[in-house]
Amino acid sequence: MSAEFETEALIHLDALYRTALRLTGRREEAEEVVQDTFLKAFRFWENYQQGTNCRAWLYRILHTTFATRYQKDKRRPPTVELDEQNAWLGPEDERLGMDADSWGELLSRAVEDDVLHALEALPVPYRMVVLLSDLEGMPYKEIAQVMEVPVGTVMSRLHRGRRALREQLAGAARRYGIGPQRGREGEA
Repeated sequence: MSAEFETEALIHLDALYRTALRLTGRREEAEEVVQDTFLKAFRFWENYQQGTNCRAWLYRILHTTFATRYQKDKRRPPTVELDEQNAWLGPEDERLGMDADSWGELLSRAVEDDVLHALEALPVPYRMVVLLSDLEGMPYKEIAQVMEVPVGTVMSRLHRGRRALREQLAGAARRYGIGPQRGREGEA
């Protein structure tokens, strides 16, 4: 049994971790979600039907595990990891003496933070569909299996999730001088 589990399930570990990290926004929490996912998968491996879509089965477990944790976490007060929030900030003299590459990296991290915050602001069903479709490249039918919803619901959530991301990121783009700027003469 463990050899089958290793060859069929563990090959999806990295992809599941990437998705969990994007869902949670924190490495430690993503690791816990993936660990719980694989523990459940191993415990119920005899229920898995050999020859079916193992990836979809694992993502369904990940989705359920995350949703359960998310509901519990909503009841707890939020916490902020200071190391994660300020990891890219160095001493004052280092920030002032940055070269072009360092400023580019700083801007890249700031933009990445905006994208992560926009993703985190999406309702969980939209976030999950966007992550599975756009970042993991899953087809609609497989996402429907993972989330246990009709394909039309997947398409609708993906459309709404992308639209919400676009709206949230438009403000960030304007802050960085990307795209049309509002409030200038002759522009909308």
